[in-house]
Amino acid sequence: MLSGKGGIVLSFSFVIEPTINGGSIAYFRIMRPEMRNAVNYDVMSGLEEFLDRIEDDPEISFAVISGEGNLAFCSGGDLSDFHGFQTAEDAWPMLSRGAKILYRIATLPMPTIALINGAAVGGGCELATACDYRLVASHAKAGFIQGTLAITSGWGGATLLFEKNSPHDQLLQLTSRASVHSADKLKELGWATEVYNGDADAALDQFLAPMLKVHRNVHRAYKSIATRKWQANNLREAMQEEARVCSVLWESDAHHEAVQRFLTKNK
Repeated sequence: MLSGKGGIVLSFSFVIEPTINGGSIAYFRIMRPEMRNAVNYDVMSGLEEFLDRIEDDPEISFAVISGEGNLAFCSGGDLSDFHGFQTAEDAWPMLSRGAKILYRIATLPMPTIALINGAAVGGGCELATACDYRLVASHAKAGFIQGTLAITSGWGGATLLFEKNSPHDQLLQLTSRASVHSADKLKELGWATEVYNGDADAALDQFLAPMLKVHRNVHRAYKSIATRKWQANNLREAMQEEARVCSVLWESDAHHEAVQRFLTKNK
């Protein structure tokens, strides 16, 4: 297992475990429960390290992303790290980097699963959308709430949402209302793959059991079909354009005022 920065600050962990049917499963966990598993630069670096480790490993059958505890899967970008950006130029490196990370997750050669053990909002909802499957705890809520801060999604999540899912009008509710939705509503909208009760690990084991009976090369072959389609549609460029649009909105007075209200409210 690799964890945190220098193995001391446990902002993330990942481990690769063999399965009884051959192959292995790679697990990445955000470990910042006190910050509702918000993404900061350490977590970004951890995700990049995780992706570097698994991208070219043919033995990995599935990759699983989760968050520590049961309150939050991921609450998005950590404003304590990012709120100081004032201009589009300030925000662009972080947004572009986030979009690159999510593109890499979306186009991994093995299927990916977001184990949504709690709230997945803002960038956390984008992170979950990058995965192929979303297992959502019955108590969890999720939503593209970036609109409440007068910005759009900035890591390519909306591009992924509309590229990977349908119908269009239902999914538009997920972004345009800038609100959170219950697990059952997320299933109705087609965003949640399954809603589970009880233990997250047990739900994951139950979900994976029938698929682990099929050789990993079959799953990887089907994933490559989807990836080729996304590449043909210039998914990478579209996600970067989404990040660019967000960076322009980031420097607006409306955004800075909304962030200040949020930070004051949460002091």
